[in-house]
Amino acid sequence: MGTDLDTVFAALADPTRRAILSLLLEDDMAVTDVAEPFEISLAAISKHLAILTRAGLISQEKRGRVKWCKLEPDALREASVWMQGFGQFEPVNLDAFERFLANELDGEETT
Repeated sequence: MGTDLDTVFAALADPTRRAILSLLLEDDMAVTDVAEPFEISLAAISKHLAILTRAGLISQEKRGRVKWCKLEPDALREASVWMQGFGQFEPVNLDAFERFLANELDGEETT
């Protein structure tokens, strides 16, 4: 895939984008469905989705008049392989990643 790791890590640095990835772990979603749980504008969600798309973390596809988003885990695999080079990190387990995102979101709601 060749996605720039800086772009991937920059995309993951934002809590809203991590929350979007968590939503997409379940299934493909329409942009409007992705936006629903957030208290920000659809335009702001679209900007977050564009950043995730540029990072290769998601793909977007137009089906009829609806734009759909799909998780693309290959970019996470590249980041995982890079981190493994330090010998301190395990390969990315998407189930564990989902639990991590859920815990992060729970922590943000309680603060």
